[in-house]
Amino acid sequence: MNILILGSGGREHALAWKIAQSSRVDRVFVAPGNGGTAQDAENVDLPANDFSRITKFALENRVGLTVVGPEQPLVDGIVDALSEAGLRVFGPSKLAARLEGSKVFCKKLLHQANVPTADCHAFRNAENATKFVVDRYPIAGQEVPLVVKADGLAAGKGVIVCSRRPEVLEAIDRIAIQREFGAAGNEILIEERLDGVEVSILAITDGRTILTLPASQDHKRAHDGDAGPNTGGMGAFCPAPMIDQETLQQIQEQILVPTVHAMKRGKFGFRGVLYAGLMLTKQGPKVLEYNVRFGDPECQPTLMRLRSDLVDVLEATVEGRLDELDELDWDPRASVCVVMASAGYPGNYERGQVIRGLDKAAETPDVKVFHAGTATVDGQVVANGGRVLGITALGNSVSAAKLQAYTAVKKIRWDGAWCRKDISDKVNKWEAN
Repeated sequence: MNILILGSGGREHALAWKIAQSSRVDRVFVAPGNGGTAQDAENVDLPANDFSRITKFALENRVGLTVVGPEQPLVDGIVDALSEAGLRVFGPSKLAARLEGSKVFCKKLLHQANVPTADCHAFRNAENATKFVVDRYPIAGQEVPLVVKADGLAAGKGVIVCSRRPEVLEAIDRIAIQREFGAAGNEILIEERLDGVEVSILAITDGRTILTLPASQDHKRAHDGDAGPNTGGMGAFCPAPMIDQETLQQIQEQILVPTVHAMKRGKFGFRGVLYAGLMLTKQGPKVLEYNVRFGDPECQPTLMRLRSDLVDVLEATVEGRLDELDELDWDPRASVCVVMASAGYPGNYERGQVIRGLDKAAETPDVKVFHAGTATVDGQVVANGGRVLGITALGNSVSAAKLQAYTAVKKIRWDGAWCRKDISDKVNKWEAN
């Protein structure tokens, strides 16, 4: 069987790497791919948003299954387009993808399904949002624990966590007036800030059966100690020991199952990856947001530990028979992914710097270097994005996996390269409490 993966990031490289290991697969195409996917699969010069060309390529190359990596094509309806052409595709429909494409839609569904989440208010303009904040918090210097969110897709950057009123008003201005996130800011969500430990739960569902993967934890803030602006994710580890079996069962019963049932009742049943960003509060787990695809970078450490054939899982999801699958086999070791980024990220950054040391890093035991923002120019791999590499390692403990990952990180260089130094340190703090 030939498989086509859509996207060009670290998540897509991890998917290509894992899918290519299947004995059932003949060829793996990645459109458009990156410098790393070119080594583990076959890159195709097709943008992930050109539905007609993708459909034509899939038909001409006898693609048996298309796997959609990023959120934008899903929200735009790639699954519907390919399905109408008689092609099999892994991912939710356009209607179901609204769960990520619109935070307002997501919140309404969560409330209808009685799923625990933060209290929130939605606004269509900056004036009403500002009036709400000023009326509710009349003292300028008082603590204002709120989160301001752009309703639409903003590459993981449209969420601004605030502590004081001026910060909230500035966030409203950035989203709704300056239009920093474009059309994603057509609506604004203002919600209470939840305190606790943040974790990611990725589950695969065919609309009836839910297959919950081991918990992981992302690091959204740019700098050590969770300082700086939000990014697409600076690293992750799996499993997250903050989630014990009792908590996982609670998440399945109170969050995942009601969500899938609510989607089914709404006549837009969900098939694909249901990714719940959760906060473990004193009142229990609460949903921060839903994504409708594998997380990036959570996908990398999760798939690094998966021993089962991923193709079997993807195909069973598309065919609605997840209940027939045997229990998945996982490497008992932990995995840590450290993202190396370009200078200036998550703001403006330059491209084209030659990356050195990739071969040496790849020789590090139990390490896989997943490419995200890279390209191949004149036979050399160059930086071509904000998040450039995801160095992922296995170890007998989270600490051991971290050491191995950073050992490989030190072997890689390009002008302006940087990374957080504390990926997975939260495990030590959690275990100490």
